[in-house]
Amino acid sequence: MNFKKEIARRRTFGIISHPDAGKTTLTEKLLLFGGAIQEAGAVKNNKIKKAATSDFMEIERQRGISVATSVLAFLYKDKKINILDTPGHKDFAEDTFRTLTAVDSVIVVIDVAKGVEEQTEKLVKVCLMRNIPMIVFINKLDREGKDAFDLLDEVEQKLGLQVTPLSFPIGMGYDFKGIYNIYERNINLFSGDSKKNIEETIAFDNLENPELERLIGEKAAAQLRENLELVEGVYPPFDRESYLKGQQQPVFFGSALNNFGVRELLDCFVEIAPAPRAKKAEERLVEASEPKMTGFVFKIHANMDPKHRDRLAFVKVVSGTFERNKPYLHVRLGKSLKFSSPNAFFAEKKEIVDESFPGDIVGLHDTGNFKIGDTLTEGEELHYKGIPSFSPEHFRYINNADPMKSKQLAKGIDQLMDEGVAQLFTLELNGRKVIGTVGALQYEVIQYRLEHEYGAKCTYEPFPVHKACWIDPEDPEGEEYKEFIRVKQKYLATDKRGQLVFLADSAFSLQMAQQKYPSVRLHFTSEFE
Repeated sequence: MNFKKEIARRRTFGIISHPDAGKTTLTEKLLLFGGAIQEAGAVKNNKIKKAATSDFMEIERQRGISVATSVLAFLYKDKKINILDTPGHKDFAEDTFRTLTAVDSVIVVIDVAKGVEEQTEKLVKVCLMRNIPMIVFINKLDREGKDAFDLLDEVEQKLGLQVTPLSFPIGMGYDFKGIYNIYERNINLFSGDSKKNIEETIAFDNLENPELERLIGEKAAAQLRENLELVEGVYPPFDRESYLKGQQQPVFFGSALNNFGVRELLDCFVEIAPAPRAKKAEERLVEASEPKMTGFVFKIHANMDPKHRDRLAFVKVVSGTFERNKPYLHVRLGKSLKFSSPNAFFAEKKEIVDESFPGDIVGLHDTGNFKIGDTLTEGEELHYKGIPSFSPEHFRYINNADPMKSKQLAKGIDQLMDEGVAQLFTLELNGRKVIGTVGALQYEVIQYRLEHEYGAKCTYEPFPVHKACWIDPEDPEGEEYKEFIRVKQKYLATDKRGQLVFLADSAFSLQMAQQKYPSVRLHFTSEFE
């Protein structure tokens, strides 16, 4: 097997958006083109009993939202495509930030009626910071929405992107006739029939062709010609180099639910999106084409299969070939591990693979060896960076509701926290456990999963904390630090890694602590230099 060729055929990307913009639906439709699933199930519609392929947790099915990031792979035009479907719900934003460390490019989904929403802004900012190439997909064109040019302006202004449309809608909502594909120069007519799996396209090199009027009507034809002239006048031509550097973002229009405009997006994506890129470790830059295997854990999921209590660590292969039964160095633990059944993902199915290449995501069965951010190598000491924990927004004491099940509860909390669903803090004063989350919905998910997966029940009580700050003293032996520890004793806790954390009860007390103890630095993320 030609190693360089394998790297060149890989495309690993994430889909990001605000909840409800249609991200999971788009994922489904991409799988449909890849032949990975036969019929796509809409997330909202109860008539369709088949739930979305990428949502496998019970609670996701009940609520129609994606909670965990799932990994889906399929083949299309001889390219191997790995999609990381991320939760759009802001309560699970941390999971999404971590996933963005594992992708080589991103598709941003925007709702035609709502335009750019707050969650999209946050996620795009992270992508811009890391220069991740982005393609924008404007979804739900079969509904009434904002004017296409207004939307393009909004994307430029709110997200700070440099856009260039590669397709353009003909009409919108009730008058929606189809899409003109600027990239391939053809027209795709909209039939409004979502049963048709793949739409027909008609090649159109010359827009002056009178056939255009016959197809879409005089008014629409005139409008389209005018719009395309405007596009040419206003937007720069597509430049792949700028796109790969994260400096230009192509835009496509379509309706994922009606499977419309999705093929255009996929065809162009396969052609222009980057193959697996080099990744920065603390020690050096690692190129995908290096012969030695390196990879990192960006996600851990407990109980992928409710019948077997198992944990899966998701590893992104950065360089080299990951082989089954070959020993690899677990850098943090300093020990060598072998994996007899590494999984690859294919829609909802997992299968055991003998080798995986850069860009692939491998699921490793884990008995508690892995934490998020861990690195595997063939012996080199490498640390991949950029997977921080953020200070949670909500804090609650967690109590055991069934004293007979305290062992199950401890195990459940332990495993769910390793997944990074939430963060666990243990108070120094009395050893009570406090759970911190980014959003309130996570408490329900934890309670639900503890009960259904571990057979343990818990209750919560409020714990008034404003922010969790990781403590980083200039002089650990100094008097100032010792006084800080003595005075703030009842506000101190340790996180899962044993790092000391100051739980400030208000913005005011945080400010006072910073003024009074200037040599004790406080950080809002767990990763600090």
